[in-house]
Amino acid sequence: MSASWLAGYIPDIPTPFDQQGAVDLAALARLCERQIEAGVGAVVVCETGGEASTLTPEEQESIVRATAEVARGRARIVAGAGSNSTSHAIELAQRAEAAGADALLSVVPYYNKPTQAGIQAHFRAIAISTALPIILHDVPSRTMRELSDDTLLQLASSRHFIGLKDATGDLARPWRLRQRLPAGFRLLSGEDTTALPFIANGGDGCISILSNVAPELCQAVFSNWRLARPQTARYLHDRLSRLTNCLTKDSPAALKYALFLLGLTSPATRLPIAELTDEAKAEVASAIADIDGEDIACPVEHWHGPRGREDAVTPP
Repeated sequence: MSASWLAGYIPDIPTPFDQQGAVDLAALARLCERQIEAGVGAVVVCETGGEASTLTPEEQESIVRATAEVARGRARIVAGAGSNSTSHAIELAQRAEAAGADALLSVVPYYNKPTQAGIQAHFRAIAISTALPIILHDVPSRTMRELSDDTLLQLASSRHFIGLKDATGDLARPWRLRQRLPAGFRLLSGEDTTALPFIANGGDGCISILSNVAPELCQAVFSNWRLARPQTARYLHDRLSRLTNCLTKDSPAALKYALFLLGLTSPATRLPIAELTDEAKAEVASAIADIDGEDIACPVEHWHGPRGREDAVTPP
């Protein structure tokens, strides 16, 4: 299976909840449709931004199915299916496959601190349980165990594994691994704050929280980089930095509040995630105000510059 679609900014979609605390599938459909209209190649559901740890397997399956029905083949559906129990991860993978997912995102097992051999065995057990391709997720700040380069290279030699979401903060990793990985294996940043440097060092994109709020601008960052307009890409990336910092500091509560301000969903979260303080809400609102509504919805082509020049949108 070609993984050419696994590139650019791919949103990690939050899970909307209604006033009773149930999953709001209608709001989820609106969020997904907005991303597809912005031109994303894929969306991620039931992952970190989606508060996956608070969702039941039945809820996760319903979210994947609803997202697939919205997408109708216009974008790929990547389903989070991670667990620190291999048998539970297999159950989630099989449910996601039955619900219409196109790929899985599977995290290094957290809390129980497996060895590299255990991590590799965990992922291989999931791989043989499903026909879906798997994107590995390395986020040692949450799992307390890294996915070592050697383990990654061994897994990447199997056709079951098509990419890596890297949230290690190691910006040299794409440069270090690119020539050792199979052709077509995708390297994606898991951090919006360093997404562009990661891409510049050989990465293929970013699984993004920020894209939920400003999908067109995120697509413009990636498009301008690929079109050899690095100055424009850096300017846009830097312009989004204040909003990025607000969203990542208290995610997903800050993300949900930002989307609430845009009229897209409720700010409700599930415990242990609490809603933002009034001070944090004001900070998010101010960061959004810095990027006016026209810019948030600006088509990618408008950021090529009014005269098509590389420096057209460079501030004085």
